[in-house]
Amino acid sequence: MEHKRKCAGCGALKEQNGLIKITYNKQKNEVFINPNTKIFGRSVYLCYNKMCIENALKKNKIQKSLKANISEELKGKLIEYG
Repeated sequence: MEHKRKCAGCGALKEQNGLIKITYNKQKNEVFINPNTKIFGRSVYLCYNKMCIENALKKNKIQKSLKANISEELKGKLIEYG
């Protein structure tokens, strides 16, 4: 059974393995792109789509969902995925 997740950029429901997973690790106080689903924490998902990524960044949807700030470096990495 596949798990559906909602893209923070466009709101579409998609298969989890077809989305970028961004996780906030509270113990380490860091936000990172998480290709390994074995690492747990508060997570948000984005389509591999430049418009979704830019929309989520512009409206601070990632920060609001994770309840954490994201670095400029991470923003740059996300834009490269698009």
